[in-house]
Amino acid sequence: MNIRPLADRVVVKPLDEQAEQKRGSIIIPDTAKEKPSQGEVYEVGPGRKTEEGKLVALEIKKGDKVLYSKYAGTEFRLGDEELMIMRESDILAVIN
Repeated sequence: MNIRPLADRVVVKPLDEQAEQKRGSIIIPDTAKEKPSQGEVYEVGPGRKTEEGKLVALEIKKGDKVLYSKYAGTEFRLGDEELMIMRESDILAVIN
C-alpha cells in the first residue's frame, strides 16, 4: 500500500528503542514506557500553500531521521507497519 500525505504533513515511522529500560533492579513494563520521539520520515506531502497561492516546499525529505514532539501526530497502521502522521511544524530537528 502507498500513502501520500497532503499539504505540509509528514508520515514518520517511529524508531523502536532497542534496550529495555531498567532502573536498579526494577524492569519498567511496556505500558509505562514513554513513546519514542525519534523516527524516520516515510513519506512527505507537497508542501503548504500561502495566502497568495504559492507552494512552500517542505524542508524535511524522505529518509531523514527526525526528532518530534512527544505528543505530536496521529498513530495509524499501514499494512504491518506502525506509522504516525504529523505536520512538519511538529518536527523539532533532523538527526545526522
